[in-house]
Amino acid sequence: MSATGIGARVKRVEDKRFITGKGHYTDDVNRPGQVHAYFLRSPHAHATIRSIDAKAALEMPGVLAVLTGTDLAADGIGPLPCGWMIHSKDGSPMKTPGHPCLAQGKVRYVGDPVAVIIAETVRQARDAAEAVSVDYEVLPAVVDLATAQSSGTLVHDDVPRNTAFEWEIGDKAATEAAFRKAHHITTIELVNNRLVPNAMEPRAAVGEYDPGSDHYTLWTTSQNPHVARLVMSAFLNVAPEHKLRVIAPDVGGGFGSKIYVYPEETVCTWASKKVGRPVKWTCDRTEAFLSDAHGRDHITRAELATDDRGRILGMRVKTLANVGGYMNLFASSVPTYLYATLLSGQYDIPTIYCEVDTVYTNTTPVDAYRGAGRPEATFVVERLMEVTAREIGVDPATFRKRNFIRKFPHQTPVIMAYDIGDYHASLSKALELADYKGFGKRKREAARRGKLRGIGFSTYIEACGIAPSQAVGSLGGGVGLWESAEVRVNPVGTVEILTGSHSHGQGHETTFAQLVADRLGIPFENVSIVHGDTDKVQFGMGTYGSRSGAVGMSAISKALDKVIAKAKKIAAHLLEASEADVEFRNGNFVVSGTDKSIDWTSVALGAYVAHKFPTSEIEPGLKEGAFYDPTNFTFPAGCHICEIEVDPDTGASEIVSWVAVDDFGTVINPMIVEGQVHGGIAQGIGQALLEGARYDESGQLLTGSFMDYTMPRADNLPSFKVDTTVTPCPSNPLGIKGCGEAGAIAAPAAVINALTDALGHEDIAMPATPQAIWQAAQKSVRRAAAE
Repeated sequence: MSATGIGARVKRVEDKRFITGKGHYTDDVNRPGQVHAYFLRSPHAHATIRSIDAKAALEMPGVLAVLTGTDLAADGIGPLPCGWMIHSKDGSPMKTPGHPCLAQGKVRYVGDPVAVIIAETVRQARDAAEAVSVDYEVLPAVVDLATAQSSGTLVHDDVPRNTAFEWEIGDKAATEAAFRKAHHITTIELVNNRLVPNAMEPRAAVGEYDPGSDHYTLWTTSQNPHVARLVMSAFLNVAPEHKLRVIAPDVGGGFGSKIYVYPEETVCTWASKKVGRPVKWTCDRTEAFLSDAHGRDHITRAELATDDRGRILGMRVKTLANVGGYMNLFASSVPTYLYATLLSGQYDIPTIYCEVDTVYTNTTPVDAYRGAGRPEATFVVERLMEVTAREIGVDPATFRKRNFIRKFPHQTPVIMAYDIGDYHASLSKALELADYKGFGKRKREAARRGKLRGIGFSTYIEACGIAPSQAVGSLGGGVGLWESAEVRVNPVGTVEILTGSHSHGQGHETTFAQLVADRLGIPFENVSIVHGDTDKVQFGMGTYGSRSGAVGMSAISKALDKVIAKAKKIAAHLLEASEADVEFRNGNFVVSGTDKSIDWTSVALGAYVAHKFPTSEIEPGLKEGAFYDPTNFTFPAGCHICEIEVDPDTGASEIVSWVAVDDFGTVINPMIVEGQVHGGIAQGIGQALLEGARYDESGQLLTGSFMDYTMPRADNLPSFKVDTTVTPCPSNPLGIKGCGEAGAIAAPAAVINALTDALGHEDIAMPATPQAIWQAAQKSVRRAAAE
């Protein structure tokens, strides 16, 4: 391993500009003649729009236009689509009424954009918004997920029971049979709480129309610029694809919430032609709480059947999933193929049956958020495992080991075929690092101080690098999930990599360059990474689902193979040797068995000079591209152990120890991987203890700011012990599995399992705030007194 190659702890090159304030974000983009957009949003969760009167606003200083859904419809701008078709168990297609970029006829959540005001300044646009008169007929709101299907009020008039689809997976008859012969059945009911993403950089957009070329440019905070262009051209009719350029410059975090095409960026692009000026919009934090797609929001009843030896016989699950007021771009895939297909966890479960009803409510639309379905699945599985172990009187670690999958490949009952793993190895290493044997002593010592101490496991699995495209298409996915890359070698031997994977904080400029430097044997500094611009990169599918390493870097690897193959042909001519005798080693082309060689830079120059090889047989230049479509998902897995201490008198809790042992396959940069794990754990702990979006019965978001919605901070977190085991993934050429979501997937279950262990009963929900913990602790005290 070189100092900068695969496996090296190379410091992130992009951090120089990020930490010195030299980053270039969408809000830093300012165009000549630019004007500003302000979105007037509905104050009601559910209402009919009787009329919109903008006359007074249009007369105010600096105002250029007030545009509504009627204007959008008149110009043929279509509604936002959902990109994944799901069919109900009766075969009927899901019900997906259109999601207009500006409300048309009705509003369906607080924050639904009703009109956009375009003015010379943001202040003028905001002031003018107050002068727009909207006559609403307020309707009853559907807010409670548990009763939404039985509500007499419909969010969409043409969606009975507010139900988009009733979906199933698995073998119902076999599962029922397994439960009939069970020795023990564990039943749990749980809520996976709604979360607000809160990336560091709020969403923003700048749309610009050039009448000379009839060409549009959109700068936006997107994880997925090519798909944004595709959706806006193919489905929304904003502009033909070849006349629309989408640029996603530095982006300060996404966590899934910036995958989608939102109304605001579409409207800014369209409006730039309407007003003949570039149109800029930057979301403020309160607006983000209302309008960014939320995550999670499930209600689940789950059961696990075991035999008299503590072996799992079957699982059955019924989940209600909230999609909010509209079906977002990937919303339908999250509670189905990204959730139920992971219900086997790390365990050899003979049969599983799961039903998912997906329901509309008058709340902000819900879509993928860090992990997207996998955290929800892990929470169900790992809570079931923990509760079952306690109910049957078996140590939770022993119960897991007893039911682990041992042989690979392993076909689960819910589609997934796991290719490789060693779950015993990660659990055993984690037990050692957590000093599990010494926990009893620590628990007794805590009790002497009047504290309750608990320990909880989460032996999670996730599916990353969603693939292959043909399989995804057969399940309803609307796009292929391959990735593309281009390797451009300059005449001086430096290399530019153009990738369809978008970086929004993950460190691609470092890790991708490490791969290239390692493969070509050239200095790390001689590699640059280009991404996030549809006019520079031919095409790409963006970054989400921990796919950049497994899929994006595999595409780069394929393109590098082609570059090296062509360079060997050129080197053979330069060395006057047979191509078959030329080897490429450590940045040099060597004639086998001789001392003849030529370095990388000389071959690169020779490729462009083109004097010494027949250009009728070998084209001049050195540039190759590749598309890579994986043969399977990748399956990162691991074990996280949380140890927590609770003060029963105050409800305060402290995570006193956290151990994470993950198997991510090949690791390119351990330092960056550890950072990803740290961030994921922080988000998972945030969900377990702090975060939760709450609405009142009228649909008003009660947790609409950082005053009401608690994000995790450094003092909420312990120092993490992070380690890895390695089983290289056989499904891609680099052996990478993916790491970006692991912590967020594993952490909620580990925390709640530790808390319930400390409290001595299972009755506590997320977020387990101090108040909730205090109430739960008092229940434990009352139970102890009664005994």
